[in-house]
Amino acid sequence: MNAVGLNITWIIFMPILVIIIGLFYLGAARKITARIQNRYGPPIYQNIIDVIKLFSKKNPTNHGVMFSLGPVMAFSGMLISLLFIPIGNKALLSFNGDIIVLLYLLVIAPLGMALGVGEGGNPMGTIGIARALTLMLGYEVVLVISIISVILYTGSASFMEIIKMQSGGVGHWFIWPLFLSALAMDMALQGMLGEKPFDQPVAPHEVASGPMVEFGGKYLGLLQLYHAIGIVVETGIFVNLFLGGGTLFWWFVKSFAVFFVALLINAVMPRFRIGQAFAFFWTYPAAIGLIGLILVAILK
Repeated sequence: MNAVGLNITWIIFMPILVIIIGLFYLGAARKITARIQNRYGPPIYQNIIDVIKLFSKKNPTNHGVMFSLGPVMAFSGMLISLLFIPIGNKALLSFNGDIIVLLYLLVIAPLGMALGVGEGGNPMGTIGIARALTLMLGYEVVLVISIISVILYTGSASFMEIIKMQSGGVGHWFIWPLFLSALAMDMALQGMLGEKPFDQPVAPHEVASGPMVEFGGKYLGLLQLYHAIGIVVETGIFVNLFLGGGTLFWWFVKSFAVFFVALLINAVMPRFRIGQAFAFFWTYPAAIGLIGLILVAILK
């Protein structure tokens, strides 16, 4: 098979694999949280069953066009972002500056959610999306500071080049020389994943699942797939920048390890108020990230 055929196969195969593994991540999250809380919990494949059932149901029909386009836009934005994440030391789209492009693409999915929720007209959804956008304004600043540190340290804005510089074993991973930047990004990742103490947008006891409260049927199924891809994309950024990427198997092992740490924090932390969450990101993680950036600028 020629290079074009291999790329087409990879483009078709990889999103399907990521969706399936992402749904298993979600199932594992429910199982692990249940066991920590001394419950049995659902099987780890429960999310796959849930998505199949949701896609077999009818969609809500009492809303406008944007209500339907919102989930599609959210899913498409995250799917396109996946194309720029090297998985198994192979990226579907790779060039110098792809990290910058990815930062822009990651905004598309929340924007799609916001447009769809606004069309739904449910006040709980509006509150949830307002919280999500406020939270994003907090963790995105920390994320950008951490990424700038890596770019300044390596002199490259290409995922593949950064991964190549970390080849040679654990001792070459950037988590060691850029520990402060990695720590700041891991804090931001907790908010990106929506795990406690940063699950304010979908807090079930406060805003009845927030942005997803009006969605059902295939729309909700599509949002479940969006969330599944999002977990892999967001943990994958950390894996590629600080943990050296890896072959297909080890890449997913590292990705799940990062997600597992977020789950443990989620299981033991209470939920912050949205003001507390925003203030937290602009104090401790931002300060740690800035110190890391300054050290890189001075010592590089």
